[in-house]
Amino acid sequence: MGIIRITMFKIPRENIPKLLENYRVLAKSATKDNKPYILSLQAGPAKEDARSQGFTLVAKSEFKDLTDMKYYDEDCEAHKELKGHAKSYGVEGIMTVYYEAEVNV
Repeated sequence: MGIIRITMFKIPRENIPKLLENYRVLAKSATKDNKPYILSLQAGPAKEDARSQGFTLVAKSEFKDLTDMKYYDEDCEAHKELKGHAKSYGVEGIMTVYYEAEVNV
């Protein structure tokens, strides 16, 4: 297993469908060396719960290694496009964490 990245957004609930559509586009168009490089991508609205601390949308992506994740952060045109759209959706906060799994069930 490679690098797992979790990104959480605080955006108005009415804008969640727009950002999810941007993730659908990203999933189809993100390439590195003309090949898909994101191993998996899931995104969806966070369930309303006090533990969510105001985060309303969660995205989970998996990359082969840190090099691919760095490419995603810095050079991926599809990701740059998603970030550009997200800025117009009233984002009030973003948190990103990533890790290599040490426990798999």
